[in-house]
Amino acid sequence: MNNDCQSCINQFIRYLQVEKNASSLTIEAYSKDLEDYKFFLAAEGIHSPLLVDMKEARLYFNRLFEKKYDRSTAARKISAIRSFYRFLKREEQIDRNPFAVSSLPKKEKKLPRFLYEEELEMLFDSFDITKKLDQRDLAIFELLYATGLRVSEICRIQQDDIDEELATLLVKGKGGKERYVPIGGFAMEAVAFYRNHARNELAQKKKEPASALFLNNKGDQLTERGFRYIVNKRVKEVSYTLQISPHDLRHTFATHLLNRGADLRSVQNLLGHASLSTTQIYTHVTKDRLKEVYDKAHPRAEKNGGS
Repeated sequence: MNNDCQSCINQFIRYLQVEKNASSLTIEAYSKDLEDYKFFLAAEGIHSPLLVDMKEARLYFNRLFEKKYDRSTAARKISAIRSFYRFLKREEQIDRNPFAVSSLPKKEKKLPRFLYEEELEMLFDSFDITKKLDQRDLAIFELLYATGLRVSEICRIQQDDIDEELATLLVKGKGGKERYVPIGGFAMEAVAFYRNHARNELAQKKKEPASALFLNNKGDQLTERGFRYIVNKRVKEVSYTLQISPHDLRHTFATHLLNRGADLRSVQNLLGHASLSTTQIYTHVTKDRLKEVYDKAHPRAEKNGGS
């Protein structure tokens, strides 16, 4: 087996693609971090990652510190390399993971960005449904907000994944996991209108139409890059000060559900989170509402004044 650095990286990337079914963005991130690591090894005169020990691992930590990466970026890079060596150990190419005992820099706690309902209404009202691309883009925004899907998940939606009678969607999530999520009335209406009008026109641009729900102006399946471009473009058209990503609409979905009384476990299932702790980050915005409920409901929440 070829033990040079690039060969080992290629084996790991194939493992992520085939066995882990990782998204294209995950593959891109791992590839970039491992490419940087390869340059580090070359600079140190190490031509195979199999020769790295804890001494070189500590040296790599120091290099990250010297380059003044923020904690989040440094943690991501170390996590990628740790996973890389975990794979090499699983393949019995090494006996010990040199990054196994290295502690990750603590990430800065950043609260997720979300939109207020008034801001969403402003976005939804900006679409002109007499235009075919506006029909498509409104369906995208409504569906993102109605389901909390990741961009990678909405890209994979096929026509047959939507059950119009039950108003549900089959979602293909991370690691090949599938889940069903309900679709709200506004989103269902927007998607149905797009399918019956704009999508038919877009699909006619190809001799063999794509089976994906969302198509670009050439009739091909929309890519993740295309979705992000659409969201950024639409937001800029509405407001110069409003800055959101598709993932912020996912945050908004979870935040609004919790604010309206949804339980954390249900939101976890809708988002497709493996761990409840991942979902708990959204509870930050519910504190004011919980305090209000507590004050109204608890018999001894407030002490009455008077003499």
